[in-house]
Amino acid sequence: MSSARTTGAEGGAASGSPQLRVQVPPAEELWRDELAFLAAWDEGPRPPGWRLTPRAAVSFLLGSAGEALKLAKNAKTAEGAPRTLVVAEKFVGERALVERAVVTLAGERGLLLVGEPGTAKSMLSELLAAAISGTSGYTVQGTAGTTEDHFRYGWNYALLLAKGPSPEALVPSPILSAMRAGALARVEEVTRCLPEVQDALVSILSDRRVAVPELGQADAAREGFNLIATANLRDRGVSEMSAALKRRFNFETVPAIPDLARETALVRRQATAALARVGQPLRVDEAVLEALVTAFRDLREGRTVEGWSVERPGTVMSTAEAVGVASSLGLQAAYFPSDRDVASLVPEYLLGVVLKDDPKDRGRLLAYWDGAVKRRAEGGARLWKRLHELRASLEGRT
Repeated sequence: MSSARTTGAEGGAASGSPQLRVQVPPAEELWRDELAFLAAWDEGPRPPGWRLTPRAAVSFLLGSAGEALKLAKNAKTAEGAPRTLVVAEKFVGERALVERAVVTLAGERGLLLVGEPGTAKSMLSELLAAAISGTSGYTVQGTAGTTEDHFRYGWNYALLLAKGPSPEALVPSPILSAMRAGALARVEEVTRCLPEVQDALVSILSDRRVAVPELGQADAAREGFNLIATANLRDRGVSEMSAALKRRFNFETVPAIPDLARETALVRRQATAALARVGQPLRVDEAVLEALVTAFRDLREGRTVEGWSVERPGTVMSTAEAVGVASSLGLQAAYFPSDRDVASLVPEYLLGVVLKDDPKDRGRLLAYWDGAVKRRAEGGARLWKRLHELRASLEGRT
């Protein structure tokens, strides 16, 4: 998952009112200086149309592990640009996964990122597009209402009626625009699209062109074009992909973060960024954050680190949800300061996550409190004892 997004372009403010910043700038804007640095840092071979080398793209996503990278003496940069830079970690995951994704995109097969909700598939696709193409904006959000026009092209009907079919009347899809620009296109939640709509991608990935019979022409993809799609495992069977389309993708599963310390650090970083956007510090103790992430991991995996079995709720206890709760804890502490400690807020916010899908999940969360939380409290852990004392707050909320 991404690190702090605290800067952005101004825009949208009415005359005389304060200038407003973009809430979440795209990766290519947020990390513009790093991308420029990495382009100069590694001057090795680049796949056609790429802004960075594969090695630099991997370094952009995974960071430099605290090491300051140095430019070669003859490397050219913009005036005033740094000659050394520590590259921030933006995606927490296995290096082998990122390398396979980059290698796939260097070839002529699409990349399909699959996994449970909240495992940063969309963020990974955005970072890859920013690193490789310098833009992540050629994106289609898949839904049941997505049509073939979203993958190919549509028409400006006013111009179409006035002049008939013409290049000026054609409205290219984000994918067609990416083909023309030689850039990566992204399709989010591809399995949410109807199968007949999905199959519009088959010819695009095979022939690397989009035919426009109304104009008697075909737009061919320029060097650098490829496609990244994402799909949730929870959506399997919603709109199953055809065998023909599956063959045109390399599948990569994005797993949950396996390490408690790294997941806690990520949640802290993301929550800190969320609070920074409203000008507030994150006033949540490290111990509370670790306990929160521990609870998410226990309920996600169905087993604690001690080896105790836990009944998993129906909802997905993702890292993204943990970030949301940590941010809410920080916002409540900032906007409603009181004698109530932050730890006392954890059970009710956790219940808000658990109750999204199945009312019976309240019972599963109470069973977790009566099992793992109680056993940790009896073991002498003061924070877990405090959390166990708050069990009653899980019973009354509807």
